[in-house]
Amino acid sequence: MPALPARFDDGPARVALALVVAVVLAALGLGVGSLLVRGAVVVLDSAGVAVTPTRAILLSTVLLQGIAFGGVSLAYLRFRGLGVDYLGVRVPSLREWLTAASGWILALFGAVTMVVVVVITGLDPAANRAGELGQADPLVFALLVPVSFLLIGPGEELLFRGIIQNSLVESLGRVPGILLATLLFAAAHVFSLAGPLSGRAVTVLLLFVPGLVLAVSYDYTRNLVVPSLVHGAYNATLFALSFFGTAFGSAPG
Repeated sequence: MPALPARFDDGPARVALALVVAVVLAALGLGVGSLLVRGAVVVLDSAGVAVTPTRAILLSTVLLQGIAFGGVSLAYLRFRGLGVDYLGVRVPSLREWLTAASGWILALFGAVTMVVVVVITGLDPAANRAGELGQADPLVFALLVPVSFLLIGPGEELLFRGIIQNSLVESLGRVPGILLATLLFAAAHVFSLAGPLSGRAVTVLLLFVPGLVLAVSYDYTRNLVVPSLVHGAYNATLFALSFFGTAFGSAPG
């Protein structure tokens, strides 16, 4: 895949347009996904099918990260007349597998470091809705482990790295494009959080560090499979730890 242009010097209008396009793409993905999920819940309720925590998670991931994010990404590619080569999708080489493994470790290390900072400063992050469902039914966490690799990682990386990061880097250059795409990626998670706005802002800050690892791993390899693997492994690790902590943490010693 050819390297992306370092910068287009078309003035402030070009920069503003790039930012607007990035925000609109993220909003479309989240908005379409939300509508699909709400519609599915209404249909299931009308049919007398209870929306259990596991069904809620499956609906959300399939319709949001799968159909909505995938659909918006495909529409963008078709609108610009681009193909899969724009994204960079291929079987990882040994170097790229090592990059994915390193990215997974760095993302976890960064997340733990940020949590320590939050604990020391006394900040109060918001709760994740998936986490709340998992507390009610630990099987939700177990289900989210494979779903992280199959839907969450690939779906979010397709939209936020393959489409949004690429478009921002094209117009703004590598460093501004990567930083803005990462900020947008972290901010998009605010809609999956519960609690006051201050707590959501803290959680968005926590997500920026692993998000930056994902962005850099994509920029380094130009292979969308790599950040998808890092993302999937990162989420799966957290969900697996949450499952064991919830399912067995209160068991008698």
